[in-house]
Amino acid sequence: MNQPPVRKVVIAGGGTAGWMAAAALSRQLGPLLDITLVESEDIGTVGVGESTIPTARTFNALLGIDEAAFMRATQATFKLGILFENWGQVGDRYIHSFGQVGKSTWMGGFHHFWLEARAGGFGGDLGDYCLELRAAEQERFSAGDDPRLNYAYHLDAGLYGQFLRRMAEAAGARRVEGKIASVRQRGADGHVEALVMESGAVVEGDLFIDCTGFRGLLIEQTLKAGYEDWSHWLPTNSALAVQTRSIGPAVPYTRAIAHRAGWRWKIPLQHRVGNGLVYCSDHMSDDEAQAMLAAEIEGETLIPPRLIRYRTGKRRKTWDQNVVALGLASGFVEPLESTSIHMIMIGISRLMQLFPFDGISPAVVERYNRLADDELEKIRDFIILHYKLTERTDSPFWDRVREMEIPDSLAQRIALFRESGHLFQAPGELFQVDSWLQVMLGQRLEPRGHHGMGRLMPPAQLKQALDDLKANIARAVARLPPHQAFLDDYCAPLSKSA
Repeated sequence: MNQPPVRKVVIAGGGTAGWMAAAALSRQLGPLLDITLVESEDIGTVGVGESTIPTARTFNALLGIDEAAFMRATQATFKLGILFENWGQVGDRYIHSFGQVGKSTWMGGFHHFWLEARAGGFGGDLGDYCLELRAAEQERFSAGDDPRLNYAYHLDAGLYGQFLRRMAEAAGARRVEGKIASVRQRGADGHVEALVMESGAVVEGDLFIDCTGFRGLLIEQTLKAGYEDWSHWLPTNSALAVQTRSIGPAVPYTRAIAHRAGWRWKIPLQHRVGNGLVYCSDHMSDDEAQAMLAAEIEGETLIPPRLIRYRTGKRRKTWDQNVVALGLASGFVEPLESTSIHMIMIGISRLMQLFPFDGISPAVVERYNRLADDELEKIRDFIILHYKLTERTDSPFWDRVREMEIPDSLAQRIALFRESGHLFQAPGELFQVDSWLQVMLGQRLEPRGHHGMGRLMPPAQLKQALDDLKANIARAVARLPPHQAFLDDYCAPLSKSA
């Protein structure tokens, strides 16, 4: 069927996802589109997404955002990775950094050289060969080029939404205040044609973006796209979130601390700390979770803890008919590796690349959904990895995830590394080899073998090469200022004369 051209884009829901979409579309495609965002001040947003991955920098650059201005506006800090505590065994600590580990060759990854050195009784700790990991440990940071660090942000999601709203409205996006009373569909094919507001106003559109959170007002309640449940692999289903006043310097990493029924996060911003407790309600009651979080947090509580329920999984169709779901409306893979904001960003970027100016094509919709499914399934596998590789035996929750069946795609990766030390990054995959390596080794998965390329070098030469690399990284880290000192300078308020 010939579909009408797409000119009017309507975004249902604000929050981080809605205003990210409005800002990106208006800045990149504004002259070609009429963009309207509908939201109600009476409807809250989940808004606890405070931690990002380095792709956030690419997205901000795409929008022409000045980094220092963005950081001042969102009270952001810098992030070099995640410190995982108590995941392999109680007492374990490791960092999954955003850095490159050593120097790899076309034949294989750097870790094969390191494994050969370790077999020879030298080589030290893998972290010696990663700039970002050592900088995170020593709480040092610089956004300059000497040395150049790969980093992301901790940010206030609510303030980020407000920042993007100002940008979107300046670029021509229009905001409509109010609650959606009903959704009007086209009789011929069921496409959404308008949102009917409680005020009686009608907002018509050609393409609708669903940013209504877990309820999925358009994608699910209206179009019945369906949901693929992943809770048998990722059984946490509840989170408590609370904010506290900062009591010390901000560190350049997120903390993810495992407990008997899940894990808790600690995310430092400039003005406060974001705290949360993720748990499985089958293994911990809400009262127990409240008590645990209250006992663990530090500093004055700024807001009462908020309880969030969720079900891990994804929509069977992220794009259905003329509705594209973003953010929580499209699905949710728990916040362990800070991928939620990335999935919004990549969803928007993909939509702009495949935008149906001349009418919505089934082939374009299928391509969008295939790419979205493939990326999310690979992220899902990476998250499951953290649970499956535990050696904890101290609670029924950890027994459950340690012994669970996992997707074949993940089982094959684990077997490949365990048997031969080999790792790979599939096309379009978010997490690179260095990420898989740091988590697998961090959670005690030791390979039985490795590639022999390290044996092409005499042991003395291999040792010298590793010693030189380690020393170079140590010198580079020593040149970096403390993270808090750099942050204070970088994000200092502009003078009135500036």
